[in-house]
Amino acid sequence: MSALTKHALASSTGEQVFDLITKELDHRLGVDRSSPHFVRALRELPPGLRAMAATYELDVSLALNDLGWHFGNWHDVALAEETAAGLEELGATELAGLSRQTFGLAQQYWSELGAANWSEWYHGSPLEKALEPLNEQAWSLLQEKWNGIFSYWVAYTRLQPERME
Repeated sequence: MSALTKHALASSTGEQVFDLITKELDHRLGVDRSSPHFVRALRELPPGLRAMAATYELDVSLALNDLGWHFGNWHDVALAEETAAGLEELGATELAGLSRQTFGLAQQYWSELGAANWSEWYHGSPLEKALEPLNEQAWSLLQEKWNGIFSYWVAYTRLQPERME
């Protein structure tokens, strides 16, 4: 039985709801994010949890680095598509658009991003320079949120708990 009951959601703070979500994801996903089977596993989740699992690493990338760095660390076309679709599902439509734009630019340098030394190449690269305005937009959008992309998780869960089952 899911811990994401209407009662638990109604009587919980944003941080508590986030904790309930992460526990549910850990329980239901059962696959490490770096596994080659990750995308297949997240596609078996309910729509809300699928969206959240697909957007987790993007939040981390934006908190620690930038959009280009995300596609170097998570160099997977299927995951990129799942991430944008997940952002749409969560109601983060502007961020989904930025993700798609970034992915379009990243694909022009896909072999460089997939190389063993991609992070050395990336700093100062034409891709990093091209992504500067998109990164600024993404950071600006998330600056207003209490917990980055994760704030979309909480709002979504409270509004559509049935899509988490």
